[in-house]
Amino acid sequence: MNWYLGNYWYLLLLLLLPVIGYFIIHYIRWKNRKRNLFAEGRFQDTLFEKTSWFAKLFPVLYLLGFLFLIFSIIDLLGGKEEISVKQNVSSTMFVLDVSNSMNAQDIQPSRLEEAKNIIINSLQKLTNDRVGIIVFAGDSYSVMPLSSDYSAAENYLLGIETSVVQNQGTDFLKPIQIAAQKFKNITKGSRNIVLISDGEDNEGHEDEAINLAKKEGIRVTTIGVGTEEGAPIPEYYFGQLMGYKSDMYGETVVSKLQTKALKNIASSTGGSYLDGNNLDNAINNLINELHKSTAAGTTSVISSQSAVHYYQYFLGVSVFFFLLIYLFNPKKDFNL
Repeated sequence: MNWYLGNYWYLLLLLLLPVIGYFIIHYIRWKNRKRNLFAEGRFQDTLFEKTSWFAKLFPVLYLLGFLFLIFSIIDLLGGKEEISVKQNVSSTMFVLDVSNSMNAQDIQPSRLEEAKNIIINSLQKLTNDRVGIIVFAGDSYSVMPLSSDYSAAENYLLGIETSVVQNQGTDFLKPIQIAAQKFKNITKGSRNIVLISDGEDNEGHEDEAINLAKKEGIRVTTIGVGTEEGAPIPEYYFGQLMGYKSDMYGETVVSKLQTKALKNIASSTGGSYLDGNNLDNAINNLINELHKSTAAGTTSVISSQSAVHYYQYFLGVSVFFFLLIYLFNPKKDFNL
């Protein structure tokens, strides 16, 4: 607990002590003058009751009583309460491949829709974890920063299409670079990336992506969507199917799931490769992977801004001193 005082002007109340001390001393001197006027010093022991040794402490007791009374008013020990809390919370950045090959329909209704469903259904099983969304193809963009607003994440996901990134390809390095920036203030043990892709048209930057993830303490779980048999890549124009992608010879291009890079990235960063073609299994396996990173937990210190008051203890001490004066002062005055 740190000592804390909400309003330092209250300390001016301590200036009352010298004022009270002045009046006590002034009273003692006034009383002694009156005694000397009434009788000579040699007769005072006979005429006046002898002051006990304890009564001579009354001025000190009065000052101590007022001092602790002022402390109780100031509430000197009222302060911020700091509590160390272990929270099982991780930060997960969902990295979603939006290259045109994700429109292939070897997984119904499409690879992209399957990937989005994996994320949306996983969000429904998370609690305190913070999540963000990055989309990538040849380029990469942050769609949603780290947040605990899962409904907002779902709304963002529903609007994602392959057209959101114009530069096509599959560059794994660029989204991890963006994620590393977003994880700047997150402890390394709580940094997770869930990368969902078909792995096709890989531009060969997985080694750089792995090195960056390891340097930044990022654990990458990869999920592959698509089949080894593959499917043609639909081409849409304003939402209308215009045909299928073909090569320079006019042959229809068949896109197939490529897992080599995905497995390499996952195993090299301490994550796992998951099969995303079965929705329920993919979700359960993903949640288990995320729980591995939250099991260790993170310790944070929470400062409560409401003061912790101890004025009652000071008030009790003050009452104790005044009670001593009352009980041992039969005349109920300074008796000095």
